[in-house]
Parts: sequence; C-alpha cells; structure tokens
Amino acid sequence: MTASCPPPSTSERRDEQARALCLRLLTARARTRAELAGKLAQKGYPDDVSKRVLDRLAAVGLVDDEDFAEQWVRSRRANAGKSKRALAAELHTRGVDNEVISTVLAGIDASSERARAEQLVRTRLRREELGEDDTKVTRRLIAILARRGYSQAVACEVVLGEMAAERERRQV
Repeated sequence: MTASCPPPSTSERRDEQARALCLRLLTARARTRAELAGKLAQKGYPDDVSKRVLDRLAAVGLVDDEDFAEQWVRSRRANAGKSKRALAAELHTRGVDNEVISTVLAGIDASSERARAEQLVRTRLRREELGEDDTKVTRRLIAILARRGYSQAVACEVVLGEMAAERERRQV
C-alpha cells in the first residue's frame, strides 16, 4: 500500500500561485521587493502571503533591492546618461529604500557626472549644424541634459564649453 500526500491547503496553494506570479515577473527583468509586493496586492493576494513569498524569494537571492539598484544605476548611466539626481528619483519610484539609494549613488562623484554630460553633448553636437546664431542648438542641448536630470548650471557650462570646443575643432 502506498502512502499518498494530503492535498495542499488553501494557504499553500495561494503561496504557490503568488510565488509563480513573482517568478514570472522576475523572468522578464529584475524587480524590487516593492514592485513585486505591488503586483501581488494588485492581484488580490493578502499581505501575509506576499510577505511569506517575498521573504522566501529574498532568502534564495531572487529579490535583492541593493543588487537591483546597482544594476539599474550602471545600466541607466551607460545607456541613457542619467544624472545622479534622476537615478535617485527613478529608484525611489521603484520602491528602493533611501539608504540603499544613497549607498549605491555614493560612487558617482561630480567630476564623473560632468564627464558623462560632456560626452552626451559631444556626441549630439557632432550631428548639429553650427552657424552664426546657435541659440536653438544651445537650447536643445541644454534641454537634453535637463531631461536627464542635470542641473541648469552644469548643463549651461557643459554646453557652452563643448560648443566652443566643437567650433574650434571644425575650424582646424
């Protein structure tokens, strides 16, 4: 005679469904604990189920807000050229803790942020026509940096400096 397992309880079934949802979401991309908790709440899972499932996923290393934040910052700085301020805002909207945000962004200093802004402007400026009145180009380049979270002072300094360097380069 074989012993059979008892059927799973309702709470075990709920946990399994919530875990499957989280794993499906994590398959697409890394997510923060807050994002997963929001999706579980949206689907109607109680807080105790969410907490158990998310604690288990964190214990096995599938949910790690600090790792998520490091990857996010590295990717968004390299691909989108975001400033420290913009990155902090994005991480905050994704539910990353302020302490984790400040730890991850501590590695970005003002000089590296300025260098990234200069690189963005230089790349874009090579495609622009420069003439007598470059106010339109100047405004456009400052707006590009502003949308990426750079302060107005940094944006103006970088754009004016890079435009002068580009004019000099084109005269040679």
